[in-house]
Amino acid sequence: MKSLKKLVLLLIIVGLLAATFTYFRDTTAPTARLTPGTGPISNKTALALDLRDDGTGLKTLLVEAVQGEKRQTLLIQEFPPQTLKAQIDLPLTDKKLKEGPLTIEITSGDHAIYHLGQGNSSKLSFDLTYDSRPPIISVLSRTHNFRHGGAGLVRYRLNEETDESGLLVGKHFYPGFKQDSGDFIVLGSWPWDLKEADFVPRIIARDLAGNERQAGIYFHTIKRKFRHRQINLPDSFLQQKAPEFETLAPGLSDPLEIFLKVNGDVRAANRQKMVEISRQTAPLPLWEGAFSRQPGASTLAVFADTRDYLYKGKKVDRATHLGFDLASVSRAEVLAANAGEVVFADYLGIYGQCVVIDHGLGLQTLYAHMSQLDVVVGDQVSRKQPLGRSGSTGMAGGDHLHFGVFISGVPVQPLEWWDASWLKNNITSKLQVQ
Repeated sequence: MKSLKKLVLLLIIVGLLAATFTYFRDTTAPTARLTPGTGPISNKTALALDLRDDGTGLKTLLVEAVQGEKRQTLLIQEFPPQTLKAQIDLPLTDKKLKEGPLTIEITSGDHAIYHLGQGNSSKLSFDLTYDSRPPIISVLSRTHNFRHGGAGLVRYRLNEETDESGLLVGKHFYPGFKQDSGDFIVLGSWPWDLKEADFVPRIIARDLAGNERQAGIYFHTIKRKFRHRQINLPDSFLQQKAPEFETLAPGLSDPLEIFLKVNGDVRAANRQKMVEISRQTAPLPLWEGAFSRQPGASTLAVFADTRDYLYKGKKVDRATHLGFDLASVSRAEVLAANAGEVVFADYLGIYGQCVVIDHGLGLQTLYAHMSQLDVVVGDQVSRKQPLGRSGSTGMAGGDHLHFGVFISGVPVQPLEWWDASWLKNNITSKLQVQ
């Protein structure tokens, strides 16, 4: 009898311990994270809710939007057992929210038996601002003359802080830069490969809540006819370049195939690299006055020449030459066209050894095919400062300098930047506070 009593007592104690363990096994409420959890939002904002409960799992969820005395239910949801985490999108497109402060309240519970079977619950609040009004764009500059392949500058003003603003031209976006005056400056272009009918430049601005507005500008286009050239590819040239380009065309051994690979895929990759380099730019102009041309150099090729490449009389490829080829003497001293900062000094495919100088506002100059580099990334250079020596590295058949001008990675006509009158009338005059 005593043994039975002891066994019953032991079972009771074990049961109590087990019940106590089960009851207190999960005393932690679910956690919630809202993205974005602060700042301005609009009905275009993708609110993302992350829920987690590592104990007994999620059970219930209530999401409400609170503005003053008004409370709207955004979501009610129940979760099946063993749901330890959930990611939920909270669209606001069909909600009638007012401009101004907005609180998102998130109440969640779990499957625990703590709190006399009610489980653990948490209530979190996230304070945001509802903003459905797009920014107002005021275009301040009045005349905008764009030559085909050439550049232009627009000055504008915004009424609120934005996430992004600039000039949109076809597929190209040119970012705007805020100046000390509070106005924005953007350098853009009429790209050489865009038809006149498709050239419709617009200022675009997107605020912190995701609201977007576009504004047109008054502009005048000046047509320009680009040249068409034929380039013969002798075996001597192909064999000369093949060793340099072998690493850029792995798996290929035929000199012509190597050339076609570099002239196509590598050329496209190099131009994309120029877009990436363009993001390393100063928000203010670094240049002073007109850009200088390589002294004593003859022009071998100009901007936007279309080149058909012929091998043994047959057309095998086509490309567009987007700069000026300038030649004087072998290993000529290459001078900086204007003041700025070196943002690239290395080997780059078709450009060979080259230097890229940033002049601010997305404006950059390229010095390609060099045999020697005398500057490094981060160097501050002045106008006509030596950068190195000309050469024939990259896609060059002889010693010369390929000089290019880029705006936000888009090649533009160098002639304009060598012209002091054009620079004053179209660029410098608009940099002044109006």
